[in-house]
Amino acid sequence: MLFQGDVFLYSATPASTELIAFARELVEEAFEGRDPETAQHEMPVEEFAALLAALKPRFIHHPTSKKIIATLLDEMGMALDRTYFDVPRLRTSTSGHYLDSGISYAYHAHRDCWYSAPFCQVNWWIPVYEVVPENVFALHPQYFDRPVRNSSGRYDYAEWVAVSRPTAAQHVHSDTRDQPKPEEELDLGSELRLVPEPGGMLLFSGAHLHSTVTNTSGRTRFSIDFRTVHIDDVRSRAAAPNVDATCRGTTLRDFYRADDLTRIPEELAAEYEAEALAKLT
Repeated sequence: MLFQGDVFLYSATPASTELIAFARELVEEAFEGRDPETAQHEMPVEEFAALLAALKPRFIHHPTSKKIIATLLDEMGMALDRTYFDVPRLRTSTSGHYLDSGISYAYHAHRDCWYSAPFCQVNWWIPVYEVVPENVFALHPQYFDRPVRNSSGRYDYAEWVAVSRPTAAQHVHSDTRDQPKPEEELDLGSELRLVPEPGGMLLFSGAHLHSTVTNTSGRTRFSIDFRTVHIDDVRSRAAAPNVDATCRGTTLRDFYRADDLTRIPEELAAEYEAEALAKLT
């Protein structure tokens, strides 16, 4: 159903509640007594960006984050020896265009699969604090199986990891990194905005077109996202349709098996890389 474009919304669970509690602990420690959701109104944007540049990697790479994700997947009924996840990322969306680039990038309409994600990828999105329609993100389901002219053909994941990703915190007032974008005017009027409770979970295919909502709430939104693949889908190529992605490389090497944190078998990642390259030649 996910590979056909369906979207699933789940209530908070004990493990997802534990995950956002851990995120809040790190966030509130970093902001040193300021309200993290309104601190943007009190801080120079350069100071805010520098704080996030330290905070976000701390959450992403903390062993507790991975441990709770594995517990959450088990709680949701996933087979831990067949399910792989990438590191959970702490995301922010500031209000009033205070910080829309670099470390707090406001995403234009895109598919994760334009960024070399496998088409069997499932995206998980979890708000850390309360969210409202004015500060979440939008899905554009009318484009799930409808091609969009885009610049993914210029994107190479290995190059992004080596060159572009490490410079994120340097892009404060604008973001000059070349990222896959639509190259035609889109009709985004029938967007879908879902508003989970803190710790609630939104699951959707990485092939869905989605975008950051222009935040007009007056508060910074904090959320967690991560991605999963099932090894049987990776092997069999069971997946959502590829209607328009022409990028190079694969993100599969970023995934950890939920039971022991081993990586996706290298031969599978190499196969996906070769297949992506073959489609361009």
